[in-house]
Amino acid sequence: MKITAVIMAGGRGERFWPKSRNSRPKQFLSLTSDGETMIQKTVRRLSPLVDSEDIFIVTNAAYTELVKEQLPDVPAENILAEPCARNTAPCIAFAAAVISRKYDDAVMLVLPSDHLIGYENIYIKTLKKAVSVSLEGENLVTIGITPTYPETGYGYINFGSEAGDAYEVERFVEKPDLQTAKKYLASGKYLWNSGMFVWKVSSIMANLKKFMPDIYEGALRIGESFGTEDYTETLVREFTAFTSESVDFGIMEKADNIFTIPGSFGWDDVGSWLAVERINEVDDDKNYIEGDVISVGSERATICGGKRLIAAIGVEDIIIVDTDDAVLVCSKNSTQDVKKVLAQLKENGRNDLV
Repeated sequence: MKITAVIMAGGRGERFWPKSRNSRPKQFLSLTSDGETMIQKTVRRLSPLVDSEDIFIVTNAAYTELVKEQLPDVPAENILAEPCARNTAPCIAFAAAVISRKYDDAVMLVLPSDHLIGYENIYIKTLKKAVSVSLEGENLVTIGITPTYPETGYGYINFGSEAGDAYEVERFVEKPDLQTAKKYLASGKYLWNSGMFVWKVSSIMANLKKFMPDIYEGALRIGESFGTEDYTETLVREFTAFTSESVDFGIMEKADNIFTIPGSFGWDDVGSWLAVERINEVDDDKNYIEGDVISVGSERATICGGKRLIAAIGVEDIIIVDTDDAVLVCSKNSTQDVKKVLAQLKENGRNDLV
């Protein structure tokens, strides 16, 4: 059966402000020293498993040209432009309907556009296992990440009995407090929820029909219009009417035949500026330095320079990011509060900086 990939690339990446902006969010940035953007990495590492003509990018309509620019080998018709943000369930339903129109049935790898993978060979082997499990009936497969510490910023997957290459999913749980996360880690029965899924188009459509019938019906109408002169009008009408809902809540927490495959392939969701020091080399003082920077006595700092010289003296556990029109200075303990800066900018009408 044909293997396709659906790359979800509509996010704003607000926690990477001021480099990430509405006009060029995180997935279109390079955050590693090799110069490759996040979405380019996501597509490239799939090459052993998925042909470029079978990769579909679901993104905001405003980013269509960015996708074309950064992914010239992906056919233009495979860039699925959402007219508005409606979370992952409508995103996946949209893609499934288009793939169904093109191939009737196929395997879908559903993947975020802005994660990093350290061990790509192991990653591909894990995806191949997930494909095999997805072909056994109407199974819905999620890739869980074997936890290495009690993380409180991720949702978890509680798994049960072994079933071949996979495990039956008992339940999905929300982000825990620290004590609960420690219990999850000690039990050996929980995985981090990575947001990566594998299933047949027919399997996810059957579950959309059962649990999210309005989205299912609307997606069918979009799929039927794909490639016709009515496509754009139908897409805007149907997609804007969808409820904003995650596939986790709308489908995965309710469906039967849910399986997970543990992944240990150096996964990082690159969720905030804290990730930069994890995914790049640091100096002897644990600093990550980029651009025109002089550091004197600084430790555990992430400093990303722009056109101006940055002189950092005796700073510790800090993040400094310089762009043409804004500078971020942030304690490492406060990286999640970058969104609060954006909220204030919006309140003050400074949308040119968002």
